Amino acid sequence: MKKISKTAEDFVSQMRTYFQDNLNKRPYANEEPLRSELFTSGQMEKYGKTLAETHRLSTERGKDRVLRRLAENEKTLFEVQSLLTDEDSLEAQITPAGEWLVDNFYLIEEQIRTAKRHLPKGYSENLPKLANKRAAGLTRVYDIALQIISHSDGRIDIDSLSSFVKSYQTVKHLKLGELWAIPIMLRLALIENLRRVSAKIAIDRIDFKLADYWAKRLIETAENEPRDLIITIADLTRSKPPLVSSFIAELTRQLSGKGPGLALALSWIEQRLSESGLTSIELISAENQKQAADQVSVKNSIDSLRLLSAMDWRDFVEEHSVVENVLRKDPSGIYPRMDFTTRDQFRHVVEHVAQKSKLAEEEIAQIVLRLAEERAQSNSIHDRQAHVGFYLIGKGLMETRKAAKIPQTFFNNMRFMMRRRALFLYLSAFLF
Repeated sequence: MKKISKTAEDFVSQMRTYFQDNLNKRPYANEEPLRSELFTSGQMEKYGKTLAETHRLSTERGKDRVLRRLAENEKTLFEVQSLLTDEDSLEAQITPAGEWLVDNFYLIEEQIRTAKRHLPKGYSENLPKLANKRAAGLTRVYDIALQIISHSDGRIDIDSLSSFVKSYQTVKHLKLGELWAIPIMLRLALIENLRRVSAKIAIDRIDFKLADYWAKRLIETAENEPRDLIITIADLTRSKPPLVSSFIAELTRQLSGKGPGLALALSWIEQRLSESGLTSIELISAENQKQAADQVSVKNSIDSLRLLSAMDWRDFVEEHSVVENVLRKDPSGIYPRMDFTTRDQFRHVVEHVAQKSKLAEEEIAQIVLRLAEERAQSNSIHDRQAHVGFYLIGKGLMETRKAAKIPQTFFNNMRFMMRRRALFLYLSAFLF
């Protein structure tokens, strides 16, 4: 057997210290994977209402924390991927969760690029923030995504998600921007979950390598220089190895049944563990459970990322949009028959007017509907002014703005007049 160099021990120990210290210095270090109590579809629906009742919105405009969090997650994921695929002289087994991570890392890279593309700088700053102590300053829709991932162990089910959002909105309505942000926030939450799990996998990987080094050194000494075995065990003791489940499980796996000499090393481990009220059997069992849980989390998260990419979210947004439900009551009956692009244009006008006023988006939509209904009652449902669109992109927009009590400044009036006579102004400028 090739002799193991003393520098190998130093390399692994330094790598563990370096990697763990780097994680500890980061803003979101040492966060546990998103694993809360698993909810059924019915429980998830009830939880939507419960979560809405606990959410308190902040009145202050916060900084964009989502992009910074994504950047930290990306950095950690790439470091872990590099660690799992390195080809140093110390070969150690890779956990099932690590295999899933490595085999599907191309998908994770693709999802990170997609998240950056659909989440421009400052995007989340316009979304409502939370004032809750637990998630102060965090975007409300991102916290919703984190809670969904946490209570499903990374497995997204569209029916369950739909029930959750409906239940949430029986207490508090989500803005249009938040509904559109749900898929991107779910993607970010899944990436975050993968980062949390992978950080634990990385430390375990280093512990496996350290255990592999000591197992090989002990086995080599027992086979070639059995009289020096006690010295090697003393070296192991002085090195103060991490007596955690990953290290104990790998060292025990390699040394068990290899002769009475190596049983001495296992006895030393049992003695050290007994000081903390533990046994190697308990730690090995805990390690097996942890590996199984990590594998499920990684697999679910990756499968959910695929699902998010394959879904068309337009129907989801329209189904859960309070504004959409109001505008569909258009007395002229025209709005429901319009194509998606036109309806989306109308909803964005409602969103824009709400931002300029102190009213909610639903209240603006109700104003538009009321104006159209009044015209339908006084004239006819066939009157073009009985269509909600007249009060969103037509001449009636000024009436909507007045009803919403938006200050009518000279600049706003000029801009509105120019939009109404855009063709005339364009032709006049061209002729001039």
